[in-house]
Amino acid sequence: MTRTASQLAAVIDHTLLKPEASAADVARHVEEAAKLGTLAVCVSPNQLPLDAPEALTVAAVVGFPSGAHHSSIKAAEAARAVADGADEIDMVAPLGAAKAGDIAAVEADIRAVREATRGAVLKVILESAALGEEELRECCLAAERAGADFVKTSTGFHPSGGATVEAVRVMADAVGGRLGIKASGGIRDVATAEAMLDAGATRLGCSGSAALLAEAAGR
Repeated sequence: MTRTASQLAAVIDHTLLKPEASAADVARHVEEAAKLGTLAVCVSPNQLPLDAPEALTVAAVVGFPSGAHHSSIKAAEAARAVADGADEIDMVAPLGAAKAGDIAAVEADIRAVREATRGAVLKVILESAALGEEELRECCLAAERAGADFVKTSTGFHPSGGATVEAVRVMADAVGGRLGIKASGGIRDVATAEAMLDAGATRLGCSGSAALLAEAAGR
């Protein structure tokens, strides 16, 4: 399906998670997101609160990028981010527990953050490229049971890779439209963005939103 630049912008989280990003970099990023008309801006929690237009959704990452933090630390980080103005939380689930088959631990970790962030949208990053199909499916179902609003493919920092169409399809099949699906990690052009959306993604995480939307506008 072909989408206009504005249709794509309406599902993009314009993302800046480079460790070296300064407050000035983040301010420019927010300004760019507002000009591009993206749905949201996604930043590290230490950059909150943001001076952002009311129409721009603010998302912050938690337990990023490894997910290997104690659940109580993730919950506290998430609660602080919401208190500092985050509308949405993108938390990293514990990949080690997922790979070990300890789905109960994955669910408990997500639930701890959910309980600390009532009223905020919760997206759960599963590092889909590092998981087998059944592992990914089970983690999606755990996220749903724990009260998450979205499942998300990747941090974009794991060496195994980012989003794939195949992973999005597995996730979409698992949650059956009951949760949103955010594809993130390596989405740099219109063809990839539209392939993710066609596979079932309902949100896109992009750091190169400006180039992607310029490409869409130029078609």
